[in-house]
This record gives sequence, structure tokens and C-alpha cells, in this order.
Amino acid sequence: MQQTLRLAITSGEPAGIGPDLCLQCTPHAHDLVILADKTLLQQRAALLGLTVQLHDYDAQQAIAPLPAGHLRVLHIPLAQAVQAGKLNAANSPYVIQLLQRAVQGCQTGEFAGMVTAPVHKGVINDAGIPFTGHTEFLADQTHTPQVVMMLVGGGLQVALATTHLALREVADAITPTLLENVLLIIQHDLIARFGIARPRILIAGLNPHAGEGGHLGHEENAIIIPVLDKLRAQGMDVSAPLPADTLFTPQRLAQCDCVLAMYHDQGLPVLKHASFGQGVNVTLGLPIIRTSVDHGTALDMAGTGRAQRGSLLEAIQMAADMQGVPTPAQRAPPP
Repeated sequence: MQQTLRLAITSGEPAGIGPDLCLQCTPHAHDLVILADKTLLQQRAALLGLTVQLHDYDAQQAIAPLPAGHLRVLHIPLAQAVQAGKLNAANSPYVIQLLQRAVQGCQTGEFAGMVTAPVHKGVINDAGIPFTGHTEFLADQTHTPQVVMMLVGGGLQVALATTHLALREVADAITPTLLENVLLIIQHDLIARFGIARPRILIAGLNPHAGEGGHLGHEENAIIIPVLDKLRAQGMDVSAPLPADTLFTPQRLAQCDCVLAMYHDQGLPVLKHASFGQGVNVTLGLPIIRTSVDHGTALDMAGTGRAQRGSLLEAIQMAADMQGVPTPAQRAPPP
């Protein structure tokens, strides 16, 4: 049986569905610590008609799961009261504090990993806090020079060479150094975190038809292919750059453990079509374990009871599985 672990769950944007999802995490086989304002959770539980008993978190308590209807809460106070569905920039520092406290706990070994409910990038920036996303923020907090976003779901594992960039900036961002580092991180973590002895990685070209031999773009010939040739010579199992419009077919996916897409909206629409609401966002390359839901704050659903907990539960289980090499029974089947 898998060891019971203590995991930090950050409740995310307080006006969104993060608090709703956290309240639905009971019971659970692991010792979950919800990072949130306790009053916010009480008010949201009342709004949702949920009976949940909240217990103040004590790091000295033995690691043990709580029974149904009980949640452990690490209280971090809001700046202002929250109305479900209404953003308030005054509470953005609170959202950052949730993440900082979870990172701190993971770095000291207090938590075995952290799982994040969605945040709202816009309102955080409206508060004057530069923020492009969890992935970049956690890299900065852990002083990690390069991390990789990978989503898992629907039998797919899709990693990204670039993350939250405007489309016109993507081509300039894909350099030989970036691409090599990204692939080395994917290779390392698929072995160390996912127990795949020799990962098989399919590479999406940047341009239509993977550049059509240079007629539809030069990045494949000038940047991508030389990096792949170098890594292949070192023993990595990486494909040539493939046209993204035919890469995600059952025949090709049956031959890989992970797809590397060049930019956010090249690979993630396919994965989310296959798994939305059940997918998991994983940050590779960090010295700590971090997983997340595959969706946003869904402000219109906050406090309505319509938010589904599936992705959060999947993210919690994946954070637990990633503690060591999982057994074959714990791994998702290959695409």
C-alpha cells in the first residue's frame, strides 16, 4: 500500500472555484492540508450547503488522513471579505502568500508536495504584482533556472517548450539552449518521477508541415533538428520534428511516452479535448513536487455547486504517485 503523505493544497483565487473544490476533497487517503482563509471556507461551505468540519493545522500532529466531512486548514487571512464570482485585487497578495507558504513547506519537508487550485493572472497583475503563471512563479521561488509545463490526461502527456508567451514571441524564444534544456528536464523527470526507463518523446515542429523542408519556416532546419540530432547521439529517443496536425494520431501516440509541443496552444487543445476536467498540470524540473488542475477559476461557477472536483483529485493522486517511481499499476496506460 502507498504511504500516507501530507500534501499542501493551495485554494487559489478566493472568488473562484478553488475553495469549492477544496471543500469537496473529503474524505481522502492522504493527509491534505488546505491553505486558505478559514472563514472563507466556512462561508463557501454554507453557500454550497456542505457540512464540513474544519480543523486548524498543526505541523506537529502525526500524518494521518481525516474522516469524511473533516478538513485540515492552514489559515492564511484574506485582506478583504470575498463575494463568490467577484474579483478583488486587494486579495491578490493573499493568493501569493498561499503559494509561498506551500513552497516553503515543501522545501523543508513539511509537505511531500503541493497541489494548486487555479489563480487569476489578470487580477494579480492588476494588484501590481508581476505574474505570468504558477509555472514561472514556482521556478522563481525555488531558484530554478528552467522548468517545463506538462499536462497529463486522456492517455496523453504533453509538455511545452514555451509556456505563457504571446504567439509573436514564440519563435524567438525557441533557441538551441532552451530546447536542449527542456528535453533534458523531460527525460530526467519521466525517468525519476514517472518510472519510464527509456522515454520516447515525439517532437512537434514549430511551423505548418514542420517547415516543409524550409519552405514554410527555417526554425526546424536551423534550430530544432540540430538539437534533436545531438540528443539522439547521446542516447535519447526523440523523433524528428513532426507536423502538429498529424502528430496526435493513435498510430503515432502509440509510439511515445510524451509529446513536446513548441507553444501553449499547439498541444494543449488536443489534450484538453481528450481529458478536460480530469487532466493534471505538472511542473517538471522543480526540486519539489507540484501538480495542478487543468482549468481556470470559473468565476461564474463559484458558489453554485456546479464545480467538479475531478481534476483536483487527479492532481492530488499524481502528486502522491510522483514521490518515487510508481508501480506499473499506478502509472497511466500509454496512449
